[in-house]
Amino acid sequence: MSDATMAVLVVCDSLRADLVDDDSAPTLARLRDEGTHFPAFRGVFPSTTRTSAASIATGCRPAAHGLLGNTMVLDEGQGLVCHSAGKPDFLDRLRRVTGRALGRPTLHERVAPRGAAVAMSNVSPGAAYVLDPEGAGFVYHRSGSFGPGRTPLGDGLVIEVGAAGDRVMTQRFCDDVIGTRRPPFAALWLSEPDHTGHHWPLGSPEHRRAIGEADRNVASVLERIERLDPAGERVLLAVCSDHGMQTIRRRIDVGAKLVEAGFKAAADSHDVVVAPQGTAVVIHLSPQARPQLAALVGWLEAQDFAGRVFAGDALAALGLQDHGTLAIAVDLAGDDEPNAFGVRGRSDVAENALGGEAEPGNGQHGGLGPYEQRPFLALRGGGYGRGTVTASASLVDLAPTFLRHLGLPADGMDGSALPGRAAHRHLPR
Repeated sequence: MSDATMAVLVVCDSLRADLVDDDSAPTLARLRDEGTHFPAFRGVFPSTTRTSAASIATGCRPAAHGLLGNTMVLDEGQGLVCHSAGKPDFLDRLRRVTGRALGRPTLHERVAPRGAAVAMSNVSPGAAYVLDPEGAGFVYHRSGSFGPGRTPLGDGLVIEVGAAGDRVMTQRFCDDVIGTRRPPFAALWLSEPDHTGHHWPLGSPEHRRAIGEADRNVASVLERIERLDPAGERVLLAVCSDHGMQTIRRRIDVGAKLVEAGFKAAADSHDVVVAPQGTAVVIHLSPQARPQLAALVGWLEAQDFAGRVFAGDALAALGLQDHGTLAIAVDLAGDDEPNAFGVRGRSDVAENALGGEAEPGNGQHGGLGPYEQRPFLALRGGGYGRGTVTASASLVDLAPTFLRHLGLPADGMDGSALPGRAAHRHLPR
């Protein structure tokens, strides 16, 4: 057994906790039953992968780290414009506007005194690079891989998004990262079942197979860790999802409706700008448009596509910034009806001119729907044994949990280390 203390994170993107069962996901079910399970584990808002990745990396909610969704509104000198946060160069653009890609240090930065962290990701470039935008460690992605100092790497990930690419990435993660390099922190972010869930109905045979693919990759990581640390003392493994999914009920062009109602001058105007987040939207107002805030909130609350509307102090309670141009967040309406495969929970989704899949009947996320806000989490090793912790838990609690295991400080985080760890002897560093 290596004498290195490690924290390992595996993310099964978009996996709903209620879809983990012995048939589709036997390894995840085993981790849930034999490890420490957190049934009250919840995501952040917006429940998008890029925001979730930033919250996991920093231990902070969006108001603190500043990555406010899969799309973000920036003023680069020509007025408010909505941009995709998934583009490879978005964090550079955000840094030019705000001075830093994220407002809080990441796990990669915090563990750097102990050694360079390693992340391998098969989701969007934006969600991958937000794990280490300052280049403190290693990030591997099919759009480009980088080492310390953001130095490009020649041995990147030549894979495609989806199950086949996830398998290749997982094998390399097991052999190279866990088997050889053994960094203080290592993250593996799978594209499934998210990739399939956006293109097929939730609970369909295709979606169930994608959950099974993710489960087999988790099994490979678990087997390698059990071989490295059979007593479960030195390696803390967290297997989770970043959010769940709901079935798309209908598509709503929120920007067009604002134009029709007279709140927005034109589809491409800079006065009122909508940032679509799947099953939610975030709305920014220019200083000139700010006086119509109260009227706009009242109008939104009367619309059948708006489930919950947040403004003012309610934004801060939601974990968003309640200052600057960000003015309103809307969790789009939904219901608890089942889809054709018996999977409950439907939501309206916002039309997104910047891309993204939104076919009614398939899966989507981004808002506060009960199933998209019910991700999966189980911990194994590092003092976490068999048990269920019913206390509230969040994505922002993962980073402080890893840092506690590594004996490193977690100051300045919104989250706190997760309970449920048994007392155990001090681990040498």
